[in-house]
Amino acid sequence: MKRGEELIEAPLGRVSEPMRMTPSSRPRPSGESDASRSHASSAGVLIVNADDWGRDRENTERTLECVRRGTVSSVSAMVFMEDSERAAAIVREQGIDAGLHLNLTTAFSASGPLAKLGEHQQRLARFLRRHRLAQVVFHPGLSGSFEYVVAAQLEEFHRLYGMAPERLDGHHHMHLCSNVVLGGLLPSGTWVRRNFSFEPGEKSLANRFYRKVVDRRVARRHHLVDFFFSLPPLEPLNRLQRIFSLAEEFRVEVETHPINPDEYGFLMGDEIPRLTANLRIAPYSAVSRFGTQTPGLA
Repeated sequence: MKRGEELIEAPLGRVSEPMRMTPSSRPRPSGESDASRSHASSAGVLIVNADDWGRDRENTERTLECVRRGTVSSVSAMVFMEDSERAAAIVREQGIDAGLHLNLTTAFSASGPLAKLGEHQQRLARFLRRHRLAQVVFHPGLSGSFEYVVAAQLEEFHRLYGMAPERLDGHHHMHLCSNVVLGGLLPSGTWVRRNFSFEPGEKSLANRFYRKVVDRRVARRHHLVDFFFSLPPLEPLNRLQRIFSLAEEFRVEVETHPINPDEYGFLMGDEIPRLTANLRIAPYSAVSRFGTQTPGLA
């Protein structure tokens, strides 16, 4: 490999082999035409999104500090949780970009008459947490519970935030489980979080192939960013440098959980401003202005 090159998997591209990436030759999304590539080069944006907004007061407060620091640009909000009401009020008052963090696996903690909803959610949680591959399996006997729990959270988000969510992701990434994806339970035309992007060798070929299949299915009805990564591991630092550099040309989402001390310390420190000095950290709501993908990407 030549000096200055690095290996990274192309988004929604071939899974059989990695691509070599140089500063002048970066991977592009599968299905993108040569004509649209020049448009993509002007559409680069970095989204740093914090999950679990509203889960409890500590999650909300730590994330809010990072938003004010300028290192978190969007949040994913949980509903029916103990701090959901207050967190929604903060978003409305301060204009923070928020999407729905669909929760199928962690018990609702808000006060109020949630017995029926909680029972349905616990059925889903028992199934989805039974085995690490449970989310791959479509469970016809739980279709009604999936529909009920997803619809209730969409409605509650609308009540709290005064609008339907324009983007969605999932607690423990269960918004990509088979019952949700194959059941078409997420509103069409919304932005939906894709599977993690991995460098070759991080996951098996079968694992990467499955993720590609799911992403292609989701892209038929929803908008997806080009790359999605987790903020940790924070070391080695050149990993984040590679990730952030993709945002020079592509739409890149980086997921973080400020409740974790290491991530919180990193977000409140000086590294992200230094690493992103020449990039634009923007909320999800601004992504469409930098070039919107249409459903049917793949």
